[in-house]
Amino acid sequence: MTSEPAGPRSADELEKEHRRLTRRLQRLDDNVRQLEQFQDSNSTLQSRLLTELEEERAKSQRLLRNVLPQRIIDRLAAGETLIADRHEAVSVLFGDVVGFTEISAHLAPAVLIEELNQLFSGFDVICERTGVEKIKTVGDAYLVIGGLGDEADHAATIAETALQMIEQVEARAGLGADWRIRIGLHSGPAIAGVIGTTKFAYDVWGDTVNVAARLEAASEPNRIQVSGTMAAQLEDRFRMEPRGAIDLKGKGLVETCFLLGRRDP
Repeated sequence: MTSEPAGPRSADELEKEHRRLTRRLQRLDDNVRQLEQFQDSNSTLQSRLLTELEEERAKSQRLLRNVLPQRIIDRLAAGETLIADRHEAVSVLFGDVVGFTEISAHLAPAVLIEELNQLFSGFDVICERTGVEKIKTVGDAYLVIGGLGDEADHAATIAETALQMIEQVEARAGLGADWRIRIGLHSGPAIAGVIGTTKFAYDVWGDTVNVAARLEAASEPNRIQVSGTMAAQLEDRFRMEPRGAIDLKGKGLVETCFLLGRRDP
């Protein structure tokens, strides 16, 4: 059997078909619009997540930079797991607050911490300005090293840092407690590295650090005591006052000088 050819469609049928196609097109258009909105929303969400991730990464880097030098951070990021470096020549600054126990006995804890924070924060700014590496604070002691990045003129840089620290302490006279510091400077070899896994720290060890600490202990309030060997490196650019030989624990008699200031150009 052969089917009869379809006859012409009526106007009503054509109108119904038109409405049906229009509804289908509308649904397709709605679906496309929803898909575009989803893609836009997804792109916005992705962009926001990436921005938040970058902000958190930057925050982590800033926090890490407060604990480790940038060059050490870069080495850890590159996969190094054991960082221990021997430096044949560094310059060490060891500073300590004079009479800290007596000061702490007369100040409320909040006031003590606030004033000590202001003092040490000022030292931090000086270290940033001169380009030396603050290693740590231990109680009221402050340890700084120059030359860990193989800087050639680290002895002069650490001497300049010490002078600026004394100047800052003297400028604060009368603003709170009677803050004074002693400083010891010495140059020589040292070992630097990262220790710990959770509260890890970048630290420096060696006889050079020990001598700087003993020079500080044998110094005088608001004065900078320098080992004779280091003073010889500085005397063409800085004014020195020979102190003679003093007895340092474990080292015997050692020639020292007081660093007074900068020589005129």
